Amino acid sequence: MTTAHHDAGLLAPGWTGSPAAAATGDSAWLRALLDAEAALARAQEALGLAPRGAGAAVTSAAADGDFDVRSLAERARGGGNPVIPLVADLTKAVGEEYGPYVHRGATSQDIMDTATMLVAVRVLGILLADLDRVQRALARLAAAHRDTPMPGRTLTQHAVPTTFGLKAAGWRSLVLDARDRVTAVRDSLPAQLGGAAGTLAAFTAYGATDATALPAAFAGELGLRAPLLPWHTLRTPIADLAGCLALAAGALGKVATDVLTLARTEIAEVTEGSGGGSSAMPHKANPVRSTLIAAAARRAPQLAATLYGSLAAEDERPAGAWHAEWEPLRDLLRLVGGAARDAAELTEGLRVDADAMRAHLDLTHGLIVSERLSAALSAALGRARAKELLTELARRTYAEDRPLGELLAMEPEVKDVDLGDLTDPARYTGSAGSLTDRALERR
Repeated sequence: MTTAHHDAGLLAPGWTGSPAAAATGDSAWLRALLDAEAALARAQEALGLAPRGAGAAVTSAAADGDFDVRSLAERARGGGNPVIPLVADLTKAVGEEYGPYVHRGATSQDIMDTATMLVAVRVLGILLADLDRVQRALARLAAAHRDTPMPGRTLTQHAVPTTFGLKAAGWRSLVLDARDRVTAVRDSLPAQLGGAAGTLAAFTAYGATDATALPAAFAGELGLRAPLLPWHTLRTPIADLAGCLALAAGALGKVATDVLTLARTEIAEVTEGSGGGSSAMPHKANPVRSTLIAAAARRAPQLAATLYGSLAAEDERPAGAWHAEWEPLRDLLRLVGGAARDAAELTEGLRVDADAMRAHLDLTHGLIVSERLSAALSAALGRARAKELLTELARRTYAEDRPLGELLAMEPEVKDVDLGDLTDPARYTGSAGSLTDRALERR
């Protein structure tokens, strides 16, 4: 049996093999840590806090050095984080002349937090690309099915008719909400630089006249936002990530949950483009993409809750609160990134059975338009009598297995009412078409 020490995702089909998985692996995190260390050296050189050549030397060693992820992970236990052994290895790789300028004045959390922001920015870029695929696919579905009638369902039961176009437009609206929030968070993520207790004191000890210029220079080297203050225990960036990722998971989960319902054998109003097989039942084509997205949506809130819990971080640097963020944040990035990949495949391949939707409008023998009939008959009979009559006819509709329209036509009280359009479910979709058009105007 072949084994490996790394997490291959055997129990995580939702994110395995996704771009987000690659962007959050140990190697990707190591790359971000090295990028942060190299940027710090370049920023200090630019401000005269390191000699000419130091930035290039550290950057070259960070890019070309041979760093053992497994060794770093094992040695991280000694100090509680991987930055400490990495600094030792990077300093050695840089060499005697410029080695002293590796990590100079920084603390481990500066590098770890900054690397986290780099990883997040990179993953959020992948996520946004997939969310865009999803919204474009949903826009096409909404436009194509603007006037495709189907049963609206409330509390699991048929309510009044709606259209599949409006449903798809609603899904898209949620995805666009998630896109907007993810974009705002991605563009706001800051570098971290404060030194041992967030005062930048070490940088002044090494010769900086005004060390407050250094965080902006550091952030500029990495394409991150410049922090207003060191945020070692001011964890807004992490909370923002938690919120936008949980929302994205929930938005995609709404799509998946509806598809799972509509794809049931006895409903079959939609089907996934390529369903998954079963190990025991050859006839099955399971809605696997929807299943994996729904699973992600159930896990994401708990992961986000851990990150929100870490907001209560004591002192100037915390013991435990910061450390508690690393794994759930990586899990959340992977989970939502994988869900977005699956959602793109799901929505781009979704098959819609308009005939099944139309047929299901008749399952309640016309009762699905009882709201419309109540309004129309109230004008002729009065509100109380209209309600009384429809309640009695609804009972008979079920008991006698006869269409509501047929029973109504036999009532002398409504002989002067044109029941034609009133009893047609496809003609009672309200402003669904206009609402769909309005939703599709959003870009």
